[in-house]
Amino acid sequence: MTAVLAVDLGKTGCRAVLWTGADSPGHPVREVPGAPGLAEADGVTAAVAAVTAAASLGDGLASALPAGRLDTVCVGAAGAAADPSAARSLAELLLDALPTDEVAVTSDAVTAHAGALGGGAGVVLAAGTGAVTVGIGEDGTFARVDGWGPWLGDEGSGAWIGRAGLRAALRSHDGRGPATSLTRAAADRFGDLDRLPATVGHSANQARLTASFAPLVAGAAADGDAVATGIMRDAAAALAEAVVAAARGIGGTDPLPTDPLPVALTGGLIGIGAPLLDPFADLLRSSGLPLRVTPALGDPLHGARLLALDSAGPHEPLVIRVHRTAVPPP
Repeated sequence: MTAVLAVDLGKTGCRAVLWTGADSPGHPVREVPGAPGLAEADGVTAAVAAVTAAASLGDGLASALPAGRLDTVCVGAAGAAADPSAARSLAELLLDALPTDEVAVTSDAVTAHAGALGGGAGVVLAAGTGAVTVGIGEDGTFARVDGWGPWLGDEGSGAWIGRAGLRAALRSHDGRGPATSLTRAAADRFGDLDRLPATVGHSANQARLTASFAPLVAGAAADGDAVATGIMRDAAAALAEAVVAAARGIGGTDPLPTDPLPVALTGGLIGIGAPLLDPFADLLRSSGLPLRVTPALGDPLHGARLLALDSAGPHEPLVIRVHRTAVPPP
């Protein structure tokens, strides 16, 4: 029986789950606060604390381990791609902190990709409050598109859609833009529109607040509002453009592959449905590239488990592995 600890270390939260040989973990996911990112000051120290807290072998978990040890630990960590030396330091420190002889560390984008595509090559679009697209080729070629945050990027994301909808509502409110049902929707959601800038500006998480308006923009588009429909089409175009760029970045289109390159969609924004996904699919088809949209097979924890057990897949060039060196007898 193989015991694998899979960890998804983000900036908000750190999740860990123990697999002991089965396709499903059989143990509850443990979650603790995350860490600021490996590339940040004291990022490695914070990451070690978060992972060891999430990986606590209390609550009877230790008794589930063969010989009381983990076979391997795999961590997908925010900031690992930006600072590989920090990722290696994290792996080495965790090797001393946890009862295991192997630790693997990679980017949380890589474990998310592996989970969504079952360890295979292709493109993964993660769209929620923000948006980032990751492509990984058969040879481990890596491409990351957007994910630049709510001020400089994340085009087509929930925050982007919500912000565009609120701008359209204010333009209509001023008489500068066409009439739209978004004006009433914004007033119902946030109150007096004259105070809307202050409401958004005083929010502790402006991106999340504006993203909360995205479902109302999608709903207005579904009801035929022309302004909302235009916003959703623009969002779909931005997301499709990112997917195409990632596919080209990993050489998934030249020469043309025998089989279409899989594109998995993940994140809360995908649940917004047809007003976004229909034009997105149309734009991918019109690109002329061999792309095939597929449901996500699993989440980042599934991806971490896959990478812990498979050192021969396309993700391996992006994974840092450290092993405990046996001390020879005297």
